[in-house]
Amino acid sequence: MASRKGRKVRLLKGEKFMYGILIFLVLAIPMFSVYTSSLLSETNNEVEKLKARIESQELVNQSLSMQVDELASLENIQKIAEEYGLTYINDNIKIIATE
Repeated sequence: MASRKGRKVRLLKGEKFMYGILIFLVLAIPMFSVYTSSLLSETNNEVEKLKARIESQELVNQSLSMQVDELASLENIQKIAEEYGLTYINDNIKIIATE
């Protein structure tokens, strides 16, 4: 029986390059996935904070709108007019719509 000598398989330059790229992709894709998930999570947290601030500001705006309506009520206007000695004449009142 003849003994076989093991041959060493040599890789070509192109094959080495392709294997290098493959190893790089195998390592880079999971890291990129974790990085993008982290960015998405951070962005979602910022969105939730902004939503909370918007809701808070809407409540403040609603409260201020109610105060404006209260101060602009007919009873309040008549009371202030009487304090300054003015008379209420309905024909002199002009309503300006802000819409």
